[in-house]
Amino acid sequence: MSLPLARSPFASRGGFEGHLYPGLSFFFYGLYHAQLVFRASLCSYPVQHLPCRPRSQGRWARLQQIYYIGLVKILSACLLVAQEMHNIQGQFVLISKIYHQRNFLYHKQWQHLTLYVSVFLSGCVDVVSQNLLPQRCTALEHGAQALGTFLFLPLMVSHMQDSEGVELQCHILLTQAVFLLTLAITAEVWAPNMPQLGVMKAFFYMITGSWLIQIGFILHRPISGYEWMDDDKNNIIFVTTFFCWHVTSIAILMIWIYGFFFLWYRYIS
Repeated sequence: MSLPLARSPFASRGGFEGHLYPGLSFFFYGLYHAQLVFRASLCSYPVQHLPCRPRSQGRWARLQQIYYIGLVKILSACLLVAQEMHNIQGQFVLISKIYHQRNFLYHKQWQHLTLYVSVFLSGCVDVVSQNLLPQRCTALEHGAQALGTFLFLPLMVSHMQDSEGVELQCHILLTQAVFLLTLAITAEVWAPNMPQLGVMKAFFYMITGSWLIQIGFILHRPISGYEWMDDDKNNIIFVTTFFCWHVTSIAILMIWIYGFFFLWYRYIS
């Protein structure tokens, strides 16, 4: 019989929010790239170049020329760091020094912060490349994104070390999505003009983000109010099947987004 969901307030809040907020960030970033690559395909301009904004005169002309995606990434990284620090109880240290022992404390929190710092650095690179340099350096932007996913992948593998059952299966599926995302972003460094890579990158960003959110609900806020039983193979099979439905749903969403922009640019605008 399943046992009632009983977790400490700290574990429930930190675990759920620790999946929810990063998942939302990845998902909306994937949405941004999806609309960007579809607009580029329909309007016939290179994927790696943002559309030129019309120059205007007036007090707010300079603000209208700024690209804000890098600033959004910086802001989201700062919010994620603040949320992570808020959920830490006690003294936040790296290594304990009790009785001559050297134990690595808060290992998952440090891994989260490492990922958020990579997002912050990627945002800084985007701001510099898109707004400060005389000519935009897309290779630098793609390289910063690739570095972030290269860091994300080993962190996910390390996350699975102390997991089992349903939690392990959820993170294995997430690691697969991150691995494919890493391949797409890495390939885009050498082939930035291929819209297929842009579509795949947006697709795997959205899968990574939405599955992160789903993991938060599965592990910390199950709809039934009961924990998933790790010794029940049916639970693991269902999670795997649900992930496949999840991937299909994201693919349908991508088709809907493309259809919306197709109708907008061909028949409305």
